[in-house]
Parts: sequence; structure tokens; C-alpha cells
Amino acid sequence: MSCQIDPSTIEATIAFHGHSCPGLAIGIRAAEIALRELPGVGQADLVCITETDMCGVDAIQFLTGCTFGKGNLIHRDYGKMAFSFYDRKDGKGLRLLFNQQARGALDQEMAALMGKALPTEAEQQRLQALRAEMQNRMMTLPAAELFAIQPLDQAPPRPARVLQSLACEDCGESTMESRTRRFAGRTLCIPCFARIEQKI
Repeated sequence: MSCQIDPSTIEATIAFHGHSCPGLAIGIRAAEIALRELPGVGQADLVCITETDMCGVDAIQFLTGCTFGKGNLIHRDYGKMAFSFYDRKDGKGLRLLFNQQARGALDQEMAALMGKALPTEAEQQRLQALRAEMQNRMMTLPAAELFAIQPLDQAPPRPARVLQSLACEDCGESTMESRTRRFAGRTLCIPCFARIEQKI
């Protein structure tokens, strides 16, 4: 079944992101599936773990209300187009892994054009047409063709906590306690630790 989110909400999502693209469409569909599979979850109880930092994460923020600031959007930099969603209240969760085959035959031509250092005007126009076609494909394919959908049985991540801040003993800047490092008996922020400890 194609995307069931109303067009005005999709337009608002595009405005939030700044442009329309296939990656954003993937995020729209992931959010749609999560909201359908975890109905009635309040914004404070819905959690998303994203394994990518691509365009689709903006759609997930806009449509689900999961944000870094609230502590219910967690980025794990795995480079995978995968999104896990949890309901903290009942512990139910699912992981959506994008199916690369969903891109179809358009993918190779798009990749070739995107890889050109100096594309001609005709190539740029063709690339724009392919991107629009790919975006339409992402919005109309059935969810089962877009994602491998796996139920999750592990517990959802704990809610965000306010932690003590400590002063870095090198630069003096206030740093969340859990992000400090100890070195030679001193408490350091991550950048100072990395500069002093040469193994990193």
C-alpha cells in the first residue's frame, strides 16, 4: 500500500527538511509504519534509534516527535538505513531495515550520474528526473517491499537523565560527566583527551 500520510503533512515535512528527495521519502515511510504499528504512543514514550544520519531522520523527527533534545531520538553511527522504534510504556518495538532492492533499476543510473564530477546540463536534468521517479517509487511501494520489519524483544532504551557537569581540567569548559575522560589523574573533555592522548 502506498503512503497514507496526508499531502499537507508531507509538504510540511518537506518544508522542515528543506527539500524533497528519495531519502526523505524513506524516512516518511519509516515514520508511517512506526506510527501504524505502535498506535497511540505519546511523544514522550515513543523512541527511535536511527542507524544513519541521512535525510530520512528529519522526517522521523517531524512526524513522530522523536528528537535528540528530548532524548528519544538516539543516533548509532552504523551507516545502515535502519530505524528501531519502541514504546517505552509497553516495551513493544520493531526494527525497519531498508531493502536496497526497493530502489530497482533506477539505482545504477542514478549512482553513475551522481558520481560525475562535471555533469552536463542534460545529465543534471536526467538526474533530477530520476530522483523524482525514485522518490515517487519510495512513496508508493508497499511497506513490505521497502523494509524488512522485525519485532524487537529487548527492552527499550532508558529515558534521558540529567547528569552532573564537570569542568575539564585542561580547557575549563563544563562537560557532562558521562562524556568526560580520566587521564593522568585529571578529568578531561573528549576533545582535550583526544589531543593529549596520542593513541586516538
